[in-house]
Amino acid sequence: RNYYGGNWASFSFSGLLSWIKENQQKTDISDECEDWRKLILENEEAIPLSRKDKTIEHVEEFCFGDQDAAEGVEEAGALPVLPVLGACGAQGVSPGSEKEKESPAVERVQETESQDPEQATGTEPARAAGGSGAETTPGSGSSPSTAAGESPPELGKTEAAPSEISAQEPKKITYSQIVREGRRFNIDLVSKLLYSRGLLIDLLIKSNVSRYAEFKNATRILAFREGKVEQVPCSRADVFNSRQLTMVEKRMLMKFLTFCLDYEQHPDEYQDYENSTFAQFLQTRKLTPSLQHFILHSIAMVSETECSTLEGLQATKKFLQCLGRYGNTPFLFPLYGQGEIPQCFCRLCAVFGGIYCLRHAVQCLVLDRASGRCKAIVDHFGQRISANYFIVEDSYLSESTCTNVCYRQISRAVLITDQSVLNTDSEQQVSILTVPPVELGKAAVFVIELCSSTMTCMKDTYLVHLTCPSTKTAREDLEPVVQKLFHLNTEKETEHEELEKPRVLWAVYFNMRDSSGVEKNSYGLPPNVYVCSGPDSALGNDCAVKQAETIFQEMFPTEEFCPPPPNPEDIIYDEDEIEAEESGLSNSPETKPESSAEESSSAAVPKEERMNE
Repeated sequence: RNYYGGNWASFSFSGLLSWIKENQQKTDISDECEDWRKLILENEEAIPLSRKDKTIEHVEEFCFGDQDAAEGVEEAGALPVLPVLGACGAQGVSPGSEKEKESPAVERVQETESQDPEQATGTEPARAAGGSGAETTPGSGSSPSTAAGESPPELGKTEAAPSEISAQEPKKITYSQIVREGRRFNIDLVSKLLYSRGLLIDLLIKSNVSRYAEFKNATRILAFREGKVEQVPCSRADVFNSRQLTMVEKRMLMKFLTFCLDYEQHPDEYQDYENSTFAQFLQTRKLTPSLQHFILHSIAMVSETECSTLEGLQATKKFLQCLGRYGNTPFLFPLYGQGEIPQCFCRLCAVFGGIYCLRHAVQCLVLDRASGRCKAIVDHFGQRISANYFIVEDSYLSESTCTNVCYRQISRAVLITDQSVLNTDSEQQVSILTVPPVELGKAAVFVIELCSSTMTCMKDTYLVHLTCPSTKTAREDLEPVVQKLFHLNTEKETEHEELEKPRVLWAVYFNMRDSSGVEKNSYGLPPNVYVCSGPDSALGNDCAVKQAETIFQEMFPTEEFCPPPPNPEDIIYDEDEIEAEESGLSNSPETKPESSAEESSSAAVPKEERMNE
């Protein structure tokens, strides 16, 4: 690929159009040259890898504006913001490089003391913006001011967001404008949010990868009930300020949420319903239908027919525990898109000598028949690169390797719209909406709506992501929900309905493979080859973090997973390596691939390890 992150990547608008075109092509890439097979010795066997990504299917693009008028229109010239990972033209962006970002005032998220101001630019901790109304925790220390001149607080602290300009009538946006402002878009292939006390946030802080990212707090949780979108009260303040609930309902809701926070201490209240669904359990708690709907679909966010009582209580508790850390909702969204996260890890890896190659295809794995282990790879240049361990993303495996593998699918839709699904005084809202299934047996649809301050879309537009586990093609699964929430120009609706609903300007549907549930032994690969899956259909990132840690611990059981990096002044470089570079010594071409891999892993060694040696 020519972009970072695989199916976790983000694209500019023109980059996404190129990605769509690439995935709509059905032709396989044939080997131009078979010379690499001559490199396989008699006691070896080649395990060919797939030359084409087949994880994306049923890609359908729709433009609801005047597409012909956009012919010849090109993206505006280079902006102060460098392209996000995967964006068109990102070839010159190094994993360790920093972007200049035109972002609103953001709030600092860090768990330790503020960084030394003398450290290099770009090492500031992660930031969370938009966390108005959050409960704050005590903390000390000051941090450098943001671009807007505000001093952001430490982890657990938030500041009230500045008052926003009142909502106005949506401006008419043309397809030509979207193309011209294409660099303003950072469109994720996978739509996820970060739980504020989830595994990924903890990992970002612990590993100090958070210094490379900025975040915005999701500002509201929405529900779709009786054909209308309404806001769900989450925190204690929201519940008591809500005009949707009666005083009796407020007491009911607070009593139930308090029980969920320490439900393990009261087993007598739920153990009789352990074999029931969470929806059935809620019916026994003397909750009104509207409260049951809010809890099931917008707080626990679980299936009405498949989720057990214990699973529902666990999901509700997780939601409540994440409230108040950075804002009034449990979720954070990375500025410039979810695709920033893989690049952030690449940046820290590059600092310590890791090498990440784009546009560098691998032909096969080389299996040693005697030991049954994989000993090398052969790339498209015909080079053999040896290693002790090999980590392969599922999409690189050929169909012959995956004969016993059964995959699930994710249905995805990405929309560009002209206004929010629920207009309020503030236009800059990051919203999450769960739409219950229309039919029994189908899954609920997660809808994430992003505003322009997330740096994922142009001004006066919204970027809307829809996700659900697949039952049919993505369009068949998601178009009924799109029609409920939005106005499509192809529909014949009354003028009153048109004014109420946001208008879809552009849309794409596609199915993405979900390989997260596949066991390693299903692939039949050598024991030192580890397979990591693509994204799963869950809202959070826990599955990916657990998988990464499991693979790492299997390879290096005595090592700590993603430890905090040493300070730059504690690093001692290998003197022999420096002398060799200065004298111009180099290895022979035959051994260069193997030795370069060793050099990359030992280029920078912490002082403590050198002293121990």
